[in-house]
Amino acid sequence: MSYHDLPQAILTHLAFTLVSVLFGLILGVVLGILLSRRPKLSKFVLPVLSVFNTIPGIVFVGLLFIWLGMQPATVLIALSIYAMFPILKNTYAGLVSVDPQYIEAARGCGMTPYQRLYKIEIPLALPTIIGGLRMSTIYTVSWTVLAAMIGQGGLGTFIYTGISANDNGLILMGAIPAALLAFILGSLIDALQRKVVPKGMRKEADEL
Repeated sequence: MSYHDLPQAILTHLAFTLVSVLFGLILGVVLGILLSRRPKLSKFVLPVLSVFNTIPGIVFVGLLFIWLGMQPATVLIALSIYAMFPILKNTYAGLVSVDPQYIEAARGCGMTPYQRLYKIEIPLALPTIIGGLRMSTIYTVSWTVLAAMIGQGGLGTFIYTGISANDNGLILMGAIPAALLAFILGSLIDALQRKVVPKGMRKEADEL
């Protein structure tokens, strides 16, 4: 393994990260919305998910490997589930923290529940949701290192090979690009937030 393999490893790592975060975003937002409508259910589901989130990624990937074998789907399923947690929690927190007076005003204007969600609640919760997306993306960059554990490539290949061979150079060839990917993707999401969220709402989200 040499620096010639690095571009392909970066692309593989990036692909796993982006696809997993996309699935995590869809699942997290949908489940966050559903749980915000079911307070009694959320009191049971959220603690269960928090416990599940404490399971080390390497253990979960290993269990999925036993079930699914050595294939990209094993990595994507595991990463998507872990990527979902921060987004789900922030979506739920953002929606339940919307001031009831706005919802009542929308109801008084004759808005349907879907219209209230789409036009009032989600826009007000957007800073918090994007905060969860940023956290999820940065975490997923590091979790994607586990793909190498079952032979699916990525920057983790350099790290694991370097550890096995006691080669600090290989470890750095995997660790430094991974750190840069996390920084770049996090910066892109920050730019997205500045683009779509008003300044005042960003400050409120930071205070949550």
